[in-house]
Amino acid sequence: MNTTTLSASYDPLARVYNDDWALGVLQETLPALEKLILPNLAKDAHILDLGCGTGQLAQKLLKKGYKVTGIDASEGMLRYARENAPGAELFFNDARLINFPATFDAVISIGALNHVMTFEDLTSVFHKVYQTLLPNGVFLVYLFLEEEYKFNWDGKATGNVKEDYAWATRNSYNSEAKVASINLTIFSLIEQTWQRLDSTILEKCYSKEEVISALETAGFVDISIYDAHQDLEISPMPGSTYFVCYKPVHSL
Repeated sequence: MNTTTLSASYDPLARVYNDDWALGVLQETLPALEKLILPNLAKDAHILDLGCGTGQLAQKLLKKGYKVTGIDASEGMLRYARENAPGAELFFNDARLINFPATFDAVISIGALNHVMTFEDLTSVFHKVYQTLLPNGVFLVYLFLEEEYKFNWDGKATGNVKEDYAWATRNSYNSEAKVASINLTIFSLIEQTWQRLDSTILEKCYSKEEVISALETAGFVDISIYDAHQDLEISPMPGSTYFVCYKPVHSL
């Protein structure tokens, strides 16, 4: 297992994500949580945000009265998260290596697990999540499926220019390998000199059947699937998918 894969690629993206992407993610994912799991949690429930990114969602959950612990494998992301969600307990760690006792009423993972590049590692993460949950705890995982990558990613270019900072991305998707790439270029003005940084961030596309199989192998039950566009009506494009499942009350 390569323990640096998730962290090394995401550090350059931290400012881009914090400044330009996080709000859009929050506007979709918070309504999904409010529909799918928050009504069934106690007001002081303890939530683990697995792949918490720059912390905007964690802060929203804190404001609702929940206790929040955040994990991210990018120290760059966590620097913003510490500013955005100062009331959260935040840890620098890889999702594949977490080792909490059964502590949490809920675990959420918003987009982070597409960066787990093998089915074996994904299954291992789900085992780790299972171990962290209290009996009857809920796990919500948000993933992009192939429909999203094919129709909303492949060939898409985005960017932004600021006074001291500019970035551009071009996305691609390899349907044979089931791997998507974010090719990122950043220009930063440092001591009156523009410096260029190039980075490639990879994502793995899993099928619904693979995700369900990994969840069942880890021990989860009552697995439900919700398309953010068709079922939840919170996304303009199909392919963004929420899986919701539970740790049994009586588990081994």
